[in-house]
Amino acid sequence: MTLHVLSPGVQCTVQAAPRAGFRHAGVPSSGPADPVSMALANRLVSKPASAPCLEIAFGPASFRFSQAIQIAVAGATADVKAGGHAHPMHATLDIAPGDTLEIGPAQVGARFYLALAGTLQAEEFLGSASTYLPAKFGGHEGRALQKGDVLQLDAANRVPKLSTPAPLRLPPMPGYALRVVAGPDLPADAAAWGSAVYHVTPRLSRMGVEIEGKFPELGGAGMRPSSALFPGALQVTPQGRGFLLLPDGQTTGGYPHVLQVIRADRHLLGQLRPGDSVRFLLRTQAQAEVDLHAKQALLQAWLPDFRL
Repeated sequence: MTLHVLSPGVQCTVQAAPRAGFRHAGVPSSGPADPVSMALANRLVSKPASAPCLEIAFGPASFRFSQAIQIAVAGATADVKAGGHAHPMHATLDIAPGDTLEIGPAQVGARFYLALAGTLQAEEFLGSASTYLPAKFGGHEGRALQKGDVLQLDAANRVPKLSTPAPLRLPPMPGYALRVVAGPDLPADAAAWGSAVYHVTPRLSRMGVEIEGKFPELGGAGMRPSSALFPGALQVTPQGRGFLLLPDGQTTGGYPHVLQVIRADRHLLGQLRPGDSVRFLLRTQAQAEVDLHAKQALLQAWLPDFRL
């Protein structure tokens, strides 16, 4: 069975499980920018949460399948059509042989996840099939998909038709209140972080998202020794811009690491788009653990193999 890429959207990559255990060697985790949406899409085609998916940025995107297949789309809000007919997101869809799947431009949010009942063949590197674009490994030839690419799929048996429970659909929004804990370089007077509103600039990728606004004065921002970083870190540059790191972000950096988005909210970073507003809600470590357990419990019954 084959999947033909007719239009990949702004950027389309194969993503799967994060690449774990290699940050000490400078290899980021990669994997989905919004792992919750990918897990939900995979659940609808009876696949493990981290099975290889297509991550599609912004759209519009279109694909054609050589044989009948079941698919699902989750993530950013958009119109979905197959065979010329409208279909819902967050549902198992039947695609007839030769039909074209069309995913419209993202109306809210930034990324879609296209899950496939057949097994998508992808190149593994260091234990993961996720694409890491800067180093050109994993996924499909280590690169973003292009018009005319043909991907191979192993045929699958039919799966039950499902729809995501309404409480788990977590639709993207044009504004986010992200829960954070203090980073190692947060100023002693952190009150300003709770009231300020920031906005996402057009400068974003799988490496990170730039935000602009009035940041508290840090002083000596460019003079810090390089130290370890993780997805969800907020760094502030000497020019007064903030960068929120995503799965392909660097493993070390010298700009002040002022905040860290908690694990419970990190998946939301993958849906940030230019113009979205961002606020930061400072939590203690203990509060962050409670938040994590609460969201994990919300997802657990429907996604038993998924961990934030």
